Amino acid sequence: MSNLKNKSTFLLDMDGTIFLGNELIEGAVDFLRAIKKSGRRYIFLTNNSSKSKSIYVEKLRNLGIDADKEEIFTSGEATTRYLKRQHKGAKVYLLGTPALEEEFISEGFEVIKERGQDIDFVVLGFDTTLTYEKLWGACEYISKGVEYIATHPDFNCPLPQGAFMPDAGAMAALIEASTGKKPKVIGKPNKEVVESISDKYGLDKSTMVMVGDRLYTDVQTGINAGITSVVVFSGETKEFDYKSSSIRADYAFASVKEMISQI
Repeated sequence: MSNLKNKSTFLLDMDGTIFLGNELIEGAVDFLRAIKKSGRRYIFLTNNSSKSKSIYVEKLRNLGIDADKEEIFTSGEATTRYLKRQHKGAKVYLLGTPALEEEFISEGFEVIKERGQDIDFVVLGFDTTLTYEKLWGACEYISKGVEYIATHPDFNCPLPQGAFMPDAGAMAALIEASTGKKPKVIGKPNKEVVESISDKYGLDKSTMVMVGDRLYTDVQTGINAGITSVVVFSGETKEFDYKSSSIRADYAFASVKEMISQI
């Protein structure tokens, strides 16, 4: 097992790992300070594609965490980077928030909102503005064979006091029930998201560790990408869930607070 003290870059999930909703998880600030104090770095890696980097910077700062855009990597960015390699300037039917739509437009994509158009991709994000009309259009395009991409597969987005919101994975399940089609997933747990970060920041994967609260996304990302993984029980996954799961992390902690002495 790799020693966490030998890792120089911590890929950190946010929802359920650093904060829950608008509440900071106890010890998170001290954990981040410990990483910086030791001369190492962290990159916030989130599957939540409903928010832009600017929104995350503002959210983190409001929680008392000094962050900038270069310290944040979202599944939305991973998706735009993937699609630009496939087809620059593509026409995209997007199920996403205004923030995600703005990100796609800023990266040179044409966002199509009408049904019955000639498009290149259907992209499903964590769309908290989802309407029946948007969903209907997506199912029509997908059933006709348009390439179907999802930013991430998370079923639920955790909130304080054990509550949750249905996430993109739940929306994908609905679309699959209608069309019989599953999306190509770009964000966690695909190894491509780690490789994209490695390429963007010039990092050696052997120096990276993935920390998060979900087994099927965060921990599985570490496994798929061949990097060290850590699960924390402060979000979706609880200790009793982990005991019965076949997905195993290299390390398990109650929260990032308990990691401080190990890094």
